[in-house]
Amino acid sequence: MTRSHRIAPSFPRAAAITLALGVCFGAATANAQAGNYPITPKQRSTAHQVAEAGVPLSELSPNAPDSYTVKTGDTLWAISGLFLTSPWRWPELWGMNLDQIRNPHLIYPGQILYLDKANGRARLRVGGGEGGVVKLSPRVREGDLSRDGIPAIALNLIEPFLNEAVIFETNELAKAPRVVATPEGRVLLARGDKAYVRGDLGQARNFRLFREPQPLRDPATNEVLGYEAVYLGTAELSRKGDASGGAKPEDIVPDTFILTNIRQEVRVGDRLSPVPPREFQNYVPRAPQSPISGQIVSVYGEAVAAGQNQIVALNKGARDGLEKGHVLALWKDGIRTLDKTESAKGEPIKLPDERHGFLFVFRVFDRMSYALILSVQEPVRRGDRFTQP
Repeated sequence: MTRSHRIAPSFPRAAAITLALGVCFGAATANAQAGNYPITPKQRSTAHQVAEAGVPLSELSPNAPDSYTVKTGDTLWAISGLFLTSPWRWPELWGMNLDQIRNPHLIYPGQILYLDKANGRARLRVGGGEGGVVKLSPRVREGDLSRDGIPAIALNLIEPFLNEAVIFETNELAKAPRVVATPEGRVLLARGDKAYVRGDLGQARNFRLFREPQPLRDPATNEVLGYEAVYLGTAELSRKGDASGGAKPEDIVPDTFILTNIRQEVRVGDRLSPVPPREFQNYVPRAPQSPISGQIVSVYGEAVAAGQNQIVALNKGARDGLEKGHVLALWKDGIRTLDKTESAKGEPIKLPDERHGFLFVFRVFDRMSYALILSVQEPVRRGDRFTQP
């Protein structure tokens, strides 16, 4: 009897990454101009070869279903965990240029995925609503797929942090525009309030607000890797002031801002940084191409330890080969104990380190990165170790 299966939108397995059986990916731009993100003939040929070959049966999950109906709320991450045991290895086999993939979604709610097994290999076929069945294979499809296609991961988990979680290479906020006064001498400001600001605004009108940045130090070397500032919210320029002061220096008039979105109350001395262009990016989970190891620098926010779906800062960045979309393994140090099997005094030993979770890198700076904890068995703390999966 053919088995069918449905899964909940949540992450079902610690090792789940992305759908890789019979590789299925496409490229599209936000303005539906696929030509801006070309796929070369060589890349397409490589992807087709992998799709033809499928994956070894040993890569299948023991409970992989014969068919699965895609539904709204699914992610490639969740579906891959249904079919695969170590799906982070698929990009190594696929070999396409992931930097040029704008939107890797060609799977939609209502489609049925069928698992074929033959000659020691596994492949996926996809059936549409009318009963037609086609093989999953790489192809370019024009249009904005983000509205209908299922995403690689649950983007709502990281989207709030794309502008909030920022690591400055130097303490550049020290020279950034600053809040110098409030209406009626108020101590704290909330959404909709005015704030008076001095500093060079450039051509920007929309700014993020930050509190005094704190240095982030490498757990092993104590080197300052960057500066993390507490995100407060956003503000929009309402009226330009007069920085010249006119005839008298004391007549300087600051710029007027309106607080448009607040996470924490704003006060005098807080700094402003222009809101960067929004990133329309769909992340492609994959393992780093080269071995990498590092440590957790900090837990984002004020928590001492972190769990699933929380953000941590890593002591590795672009200069170390980390990229957006990289998946990393979290390790728990083996405890130190005594072997008392041969003597009452005991001999000191250290138990093996154990892998107990996975990280997903979504923001990369030169020397540091931010990652989402996808799954974890025990709380994550500063100094905990990570490696390639």
